[in-house]
Amino acid sequence: MEWHVTDAQSLAIIDSEIGDHVFSPAEYEIIRRVIYATADFEYKSLIWFSEHALQSGAAALAARTTIVADVPLVQVGISYDIQNTFANPVYCSFDTATRPQTEKTRVAWGIETLARRYPEGIFIVGQSQTALTALMDLIETEEIRPALVIATPVRFLNVDAAKQRLQEALVPHITIEGRKGNAVVASAIVDGLVDLAWQAYGQDGNRGR
Repeated sequence: MEWHVTDAQSLAIIDSEIGDHVFSPAEYEIIRRVIYATADFEYKSLIWFSEHALQSGAAALAARTTIVADVPLVQVGISYDIQNTFANPVYCSFDTATRPQTEKTRVAWGIETLARRYPEGIFIVGQSQTALTALMDLIETEEIRPALVIATPVRFLNVDAAKQRLQEALVPHITIEGRKGNAVVASAIVDGLVDLAWQAYGQDGNRGR
């Protein structure tokens, strides 16, 4: 994230309103980024981190692991930070060419195609319920073993079940409890994670900001 004085002032207000908390410094950095992006303090109690999710995600970013996003809004939202730090390849499921299919949505087929191509990638599902379901099918059959899954689609239909499946899966993940979530939330999580990873693994002299 490219910082301006107004960003620092806004984050200071968030810190003041949240006050004492039990999150680790890394978890809190992700949470405050999401609150800053959404102006919704409820996310303080909604974001779920699996064990070692942040460590695994940061290490994968530093290793320039391929990133797969479900929709263009997520791809665009994360591209600036990615390209100005670790420069990981970023692909979009929605834009992935597949043969015409009727059983699943275009984005679900796209994420299946990319997941099989990059089985140990970082997967970001910010909007598509069907993409998350397709991804979980591959994880549960052990066809893929992602370095990290970030899943924040809004819940109206069966996405809650897919999120529950993700929480029970033995892969590092960050997700949202309840109905809330969207592509902006996913992008904010990645934004915070990239900055944390760059502090741990990057070289300030090489950062193109």
